[in-house]
Amino acid sequence: MKSVMSWDEWANLDAIGLADLIRAGHITPQEVAQQVALAVDALNPAISAVIEVFDDAVHDPMIDGTNPAGGFAGVPFLMKDLGPTIKGRLQEMGSLLMRGNRSTTDSYLTQRIRQAGLNIIGRTTTPEFGLCSSAENPDVYVTRNPWNPDFTTCGSSAGTAASVAAGIVPIGHATDGGGSIRIPAGVNGNIGLKPSRGVLSVAPYSSDLMGVVSVQGCHTRTIRDTAVFVDNCRGGAPGEFMPYWMPPEPYSELIRRDPQKLRIAVSHEWGDYQATPHIVAELERSAHFLEELGHHVEWVIPDIDYRAVYMAQTECYIMNFAQTIIGLLEQKGLEHPPADLVEPMCIRVWEEGRSATYTQRAKMQGVFNNTSRKLAAFFEDWDIILTPTMARPTPLVGTKEYLTISDNPSVYDWFDNLWGIFSYTPIANLCGLPGISLPMAVLENGLPMGIHALSKQGEDGLLLQLGAQIERALNGKWNHGRRPALHVTSIDAVTKQL
Repeated sequence: MKSVMSWDEWANLDAIGLADLIRAGHITPQEVAQQVALAVDALNPAISAVIEVFDDAVHDPMIDGTNPAGGFAGVPFLMKDLGPTIKGRLQEMGSLLMRGNRSTTDSYLTQRIRQAGLNIIGRTTTPEFGLCSSAENPDVYVTRNPWNPDFTTCGSSAGTAASVAAGIVPIGHATDGGGSIRIPAGVNGNIGLKPSRGVLSVAPYSSDLMGVVSVQGCHTRTIRDTAVFVDNCRGGAPGEFMPYWMPPEPYSELIRRDPQKLRIAVSHEWGDYQATPHIVAELERSAHFLEELGHHVEWVIPDIDYRAVYMAQTECYIMNFAQTIIGLLEQKGLEHPPADLVEPMCIRVWEEGRSATYTQRAKMQGVFNNTSRKLAAFFEDWDIILTPTMARPTPLVGTKEYLTISDNPSVYDWFDNLWGIFSYTPIANLCGLPGISLPMAVLENGLPMGIHALSKQGEDGLLLQLGAQIERALNGKWNHGRRPALHVTSIDAVTKQL
């Protein structure tokens, strides 16, 4: 195989840019897929982001039903190894327990992704069952941040985040149950939209209106790629009774216009949690930037019961993940998670949640409902809530306190520690709100830092419209125009080092 273009040319194209070249006949989907495979070969040994490349889909991009007439015209796409299934492909969920697990059907969203013209050519890393903050079990894989491999990518969309940041692909699949799209987007300098509940299908796995905290999405490097992805992939499968939001016009059209003057509420002190001084300073700088764009910006903290919110989110995680593990054990005829195949914190979550009662779940859902209504009232006066994406800097690889290989004996203490760093993202999952992380800021050590915006249910387009306005104001130069140390444009140098 050889590359169809230089790596500088490749890095300057987003997914729509590649699709335009394919439609014009300048390159073929096969040539583009081969370029991705070359990038994986060169960079993956250093970042461990891609588990597998589907060689047959590289050789024949239409082999699995990719629609060449779709919006992405055959552009390669990497799928997180969790969530939507791919017929005939492995899905191992970051777990030794699930080694060799092969899917028999395409999920509905997988079908939509193919119809959108995306060629699914591989799968990316995730922590076990997507539960913890990064893909870092040495017995499975350790995914590293392409900006500095001593640091984590966070997660749980770890491999996708690293692959997009490193320039391997311009777009990749991600999921978000408490921030797992937005957190790694912020840490890796990508754009990460968590859509509203009821935008992208979760069929056939769930239709529980109050239980759906996890949603599907993508990582990109341009707002228009995210907009086109949502436009092409949105909607529910037959039999899903969840209401699905349909905008009056496609987001790809909406983002061409600046939003009206927005009322933006800025905050970082959420209950017991607050950001570090440097992160607050970066939030202030970003808020001032939005003010210069003509928006009304004010420091306002939403009036909700934060302790109740984070406890409800913790209970939700424990109950939902326990049921996930119970279902997988039943498939394998096991009564208990094997200690040599399932990570310690996942076993503790199973132990804590397997006997949860309906009363506990009803109380949790009551907090969800009350919080959703309070925030809906808040959004009568404010269009956007602006926060950092994380409250603390990116952890070093091997920081076990945030991992499911942690030896913390208390599930509740472990989750409370997670909320201390990932303070601002879970509430969107609890309430079904859209949230987006934008690569506008920088940590003291030079790593990317995301700025996080929330809006009311169904206003995904407003977040994208604001993101597009910012992107234009920055002349497209997210991350201050910088690129990671481990990047396709440095492939020759990286290859010599390995």
